[in-house]
Amino acid sequence: MSKSVLWGAAGLAAAIGIVTIGYGAGSPNSANAAEPEIAVAAAKSPVDRAELETIIRDYLVKNPEILVEMQQALETKQQEEQRLAHLEVIKNARDEIFNASYDGIVGNPDGKTTIVEFYDYNCGYCKRAQQDMQALTEADPDLRFVLKEFPILGPDSQKASIVSMAFRTLMPEKHGEFHNLLIGGQGHATEASAIKIALSLGADEAALREEMKNPEITQAFAKTYELANKLQITGTPSYVVGNEVVFGALGQDVLGEKIAEAKACQASANC
Repeated sequence: MSKSVLWGAAGLAAAIGIVTIGYGAGSPNSANAAEPEIAVAAAKSPVDRAELETIIRDYLVKNPEILVEMQQALETKQQEEQRLAHLEVIKNARDEIFNASYDGIVGNPDGKTTIVEFYDYNCGYCKRAQQDMQALTEADPDLRFVLKEFPILGPDSQKASIVSMAFRTLMPEKHGEFHNLLIGGQGHATEASAIKIALSLGADEAALREEMKNPEITQAFAKTYELANKLQITGTPSYVVGNEVVFGALGQDVLGEKIAEAKACQASANC
């Protein structure tokens, strides 16, 4: 069923309910009827539901902009509810979002402004968004960019992220370079391709494979999945900037605007 049909049905049902309530209250005015014929129908005793449905349907067909207004009002309400829910999660899980010990960091590790990216090494949009990350960190020496492993695109993504996290533990100073090579590489990211990059950067293979068995890695994944669920993040890339969750690869300009808003919020001491 199309969205327009659903909205038509919803609008019709809502209108019928309003008219019926108004009639039941003994006052056509309480129904807030927009057309005289609706008010007349509501004043009849007993109420003829079929006639009401016909009248209201005809009115909505003649005035379809009402359904658009209803949809816009609902979307605005839902967006505000989502924003408030995000605020609550960010408030209660700030350290886990911005300062988790198992996340990678690029840019300035001591930067005053932080942007967090949930990503998957096999996400095509994440690969394209890599250029945004590099441009933003190069342009802003005070930007701290947190890389949160969120492998949701299958076993290969999970295995590649395991290698990534093991490498970060062993060689944190080179993790940013590792990340750029893996996510910026051609083809599908796998355990083998991730290990190849790690070894090319000087990792000891035996130590790397041993660290890949560390149960703290899977525990970190579990925490990230739980956090993403609370933030209503279901896809990659997704970002947390200041007190806002940003979904999708929206580009450098949009992210730059969000970062500027976060800085302004920090400066006003309202964050």
